Amino acid sequence: MRGEVPTLVSPHPLARTLPGLYQGESFVERFCDALDTVLAPVVCTLDNLPAYLDVATAPEDLLPWLAAWTGMALDPGQSRERQRLLLRQAVVLQGVQGTRRGIELAVEAVFGLRAAVQETGSVKWSMEADTALPGEPLQAFVVQVFAPEDHVVDEVRLNHVVAALKPAHVVHRVEVVRG
Repeated sequence: MRGEVPTLVSPHPLARTLPGLYQGESFVERFCDALDTVLAPVVCTLDNLPAYLDVATAPEDLLPWLAAWTGMALDPGQSRERQRLLLRQAVVLQGVQGTRRGIELAVEAVFGLRAAVQETGSVKWSMEADTALPGEPLQAFVVQVFAPEDHVVDEVRLNHVVAALKPAHVVHRVEVVRG
């Protein structure tokens, strides 16, 4: 939460903007100094608003707020660099959410590991009315995550990430492929 910054000086002191009648008055100057102390963080934040909204330069405590703007959920256990990477990819990820490519990109962004999704469904065009349906009757897919032998993968968390991204009616399974 943003608040008072004791050493921050207001770039626009209020006492200088007062009519000459009030300048030099001890009470008025102290009152304006107190207001400057409270308003300095607000003025500096507004002056630097583009830096607060830029994923590369935003303060760490604003990252969850930026994520909420994009509809993303950040894992507090992730490094700040990983969170910033995920936020940079938020627009692309939102555009393909729920698709094969979207799940692959999201797993890569969250875990830093390559993923491949194999689906059981397919599409077929035919002029015949009684043509057999393609694919398998049960809509399902398998997410294979390729990890080095020495890399620890939290499979429960991986399963939760995939479950949050996939269409609700589709069954999924997660496999970690070592090598």
